Amino acid sequence: MEYRSLRFEHERLEMENYQGNAVVNYCEREIPYTRVIEHKHFEFGKQPHTVITREYPSAFTPGDEPYYPVNDERNMRLYEKYKELAIHTPGVLFGGRLAQYAYFDMDDTVAAALVLAQNEL
Repeated sequence: MEYRSLRFEHERLEMENYQGNAVVNYCEREIPYTRVIEHKHFEFGKQPHTVITREYPSAFTPGDEPYYPVNDERNMRLYEKYKELAIHTPGVLFGGRLAQYAYFDMDDTVAAALVLAQNEL
């Protein structure tokens, strides 16, 4: 099954503040990155410099992190075949983003794991 990945560029900037927030998302077609993270704002850093990370969409290649499933017809048919095999595999629980071939935010991932565990108890 196909996935999209991400590429990250880190940069130290000789300024106290770059964007005023920990995370800014970008959806403009003209901007090549989708997110900028300014790490110091997660912990209220007071350093005279800052470090940012730009997040770029990237094609998935083996060895990359599979961040986002490609939810097209071909991949969903393949997923359904794997799902059917998983149903008939006793003693193994399949859960999470990879097992469900879906993108979940972390709160949804934890909630689904709790439901999966509860169903097994």
